[in-house]
Amino acid sequence: MRRATTRCAALGLAAAVALAAGACSQIGGGGEDESVTITLGVGTVDTVAEAIVEAFEEAHPDIDVEIETMADEAQTRTRLASGDLPDLFAANSGSYFHSLDPAEHFVPLTDEAFMERVDPAFQEVVTSGDDVYGVPWKGIVGGGFMYSRAIYDALGLEIPRTWDEFMANNAAISEAGITPVIQTYGEPWTAQMPLLANYFNVQSQVPDFAESYTANEVHFSDTPEALEGFENIQAIHDAGYQNENFASAAYEDGLVMLAEGEGAHYPILSYAIATIAQTHPDAVGDLGMFPVPGRSADVHGMTMWMPAGLYIPTSSDHVEEAKTFLEFLVGAEGCDVVNAQGDGGLGPQPIADCPLPEDAPQVSLDVESYLQDPETYSLALEYLSPVKGPALAQICVEVGSGTRTAVSGAELYDEDVEKQAQQLGLEGW
Repeated sequence: MRRATTRCAALGLAAAVALAAGACSQIGGGGEDESVTITLGVGTVDTVAEAIVEAFEEAHPDIDVEIETMADEAQTRTRLASGDLPDLFAANSGSYFHSLDPAEHFVPLTDEAFMERVDPAFQEVVTSGDDVYGVPWKGIVGGGFMYSRAIYDALGLEIPRTWDEFMANNAAISEAGITPVIQTYGEPWTAQMPLLANYFNVQSQVPDFAESYTANEVHFSDTPEALEGFENIQAIHDAGYQNENFASAAYEDGLVMLAEGEGAHYPILSYAIATIAQTHPDAVGDLGMFPVPGRSADVHGMTMWMPAGLYIPTSSDHVEEAKTFLEFLVGAEGCDVVNAQGDGGLGPQPIADCPLPEDAPQVSLDVESYLQDPETYSLALEYLSPVKGPALAQICVEVGSGTRTAVSGAELYDEDVEKQAQQLGLEGW
């Protein structure tokens, strides 16, 4: 693994003057024994990126990999427009992927043999037209309630399959003097989880919701199954089941409360277990994950967020070497390297023959269990429709704080997405 350096400068000033351009041309002259350097752009240079690069370079000593930090989506768009992207770069799958015009800017991977190892569900969210353009970067994330198995065992509770059963569990937990549901509105994005993670229940009962929603034919306020997400948030507040400091508590506060047994449920994404594994390693075994329960026990499954994709831009001068990296990443060795990071808390990878290790956190294993049957999970709405308003988090905070009803929140959100859909130029808006 390398960082960018100027090779001529490494010779020293005197040598550089004496040898001038000839020396540098010899150093970079492409002899048979010289390695090729490719660049990898990721949001954060974390242990996963470092570990996979180290393993890849050991397996392919003729290819060096330099890791670059891609700060944000704006930087990605700027570098895409200027043709200055790394040879490989990670970016969200789904609607964001489509916004980057992949047919114009990405190298198709459709006919690569290694794509047979990539789960069709992931391929779907990195497909444009007839071509597939990415492989998964890290693991699948489940949305729902992370819960204290220790509290459930102590009170003799069972995993709820309906919302009524969930609220009955909350009543028992409250009677035991424990906070039933942790809410952390100090970071508003967390307020959305009971709604966003409810999408499996929507799609199971209204299979064409995403398509009709995108066409402005149905809305949250006039679709009872979609309205339930807002109703869930209101119900938790109205019953008094959330922590007293819900308005100011931050995401990390919620993780501490859950890990230390001060709260029984936290509506959140499953990747949170990787943080808990670092801060409260002894608590990892006490935690599990279940979906947002629906209104019927016959409808039971989890909403999933697919990982980011890793793509090759058409501007790359090292397409074949970049493909070699992707092949390694989705191969058996790449699977093992990624699984070994984050104590297995990164979630199941959507590639063939790549199960989580048996000693992975129960939270991750719970998520994986719902992925075994396509009838027990769905993708989050954001992968199926580009329509999402910017005010959703704040609206959910208002509903969860008792300052707005579920119906009012749904109506306001329908107005919010209308503006965004019009900006996207979608038909029917």
